[in-house]
Amino acid sequence: MRDAFHEELNALTDRLVQMTHLVRSAISRATTALLDADLQLAESVISHDEEVNRLYAEIETSIFELMATQQPVAVDLRTAITALRMGGDLERMGDLAQHVAKIARMRHPDSAIPPELRDTILEMGQIAERLITKTGSCIASHNVELAKELEDDDDAMDRLHRRLFRVLLAKEWRHGIESAIDITLTGRYYERYADHAVRVARDVVYLVTGDRMESDSAS
Repeated sequence: MRDAFHEELNALTDRLVQMTHLVRSAISRATTALLDADLQLAESVISHDEEVNRLYAEIETSIFELMATQQPVAVDLRTAITALRMGGDLERMGDLAQHVAKIARMRHPDSAIPPELRDTILEMGQIAERLITKTGSCIASHNVELAKELEDDDDAMDRLHRRLFRVLLAKEWRHGIESAIDITLTGRYYERYADHAVRVARDVVYLVTGDRMESDSAS
């Protein structure tokens, strides 16, 4: 019975890693759709979010069944609860990638990103991909040191987010209020995507060590 229980816990890990692959693909394609005004790509990101939601629903169902039938304690209980938290953060990351794609769809056939901000958004997308790639590795390997590296990547995302606002608030801004709103929302989506990746990494640290890293709220 306990062997079957631990096999199910391992299956939860596999599902979480699969979710990281999906949300990495989603943010990568959403960034391209945003910069290239690619409507077909944006639509694919939006429609494929259901796959992320399905995996999260499977994780929830499995954990609730395990808790009801196996009544886990100590490390096993921590593993189950942490997997539920991580799945929730990854599901939210899929939503955020979808939000980026929806901005691309809304502004098609034009790009929502002015020329002077294209490099910044591209870099934010690259950092987001790097974060979720490391997150998947952390979940699979329980590598605490790798998990801690995500804090530096998140700092880089925050710096880019502040750069967006400096451009928006400059007197040289000439793209109007509608574009400013698009940029504000886009920057927020990337920033929150990074925050959720960090939260998952902090949960990996907690799972391995039992210690909580200092954390900020993410929504």
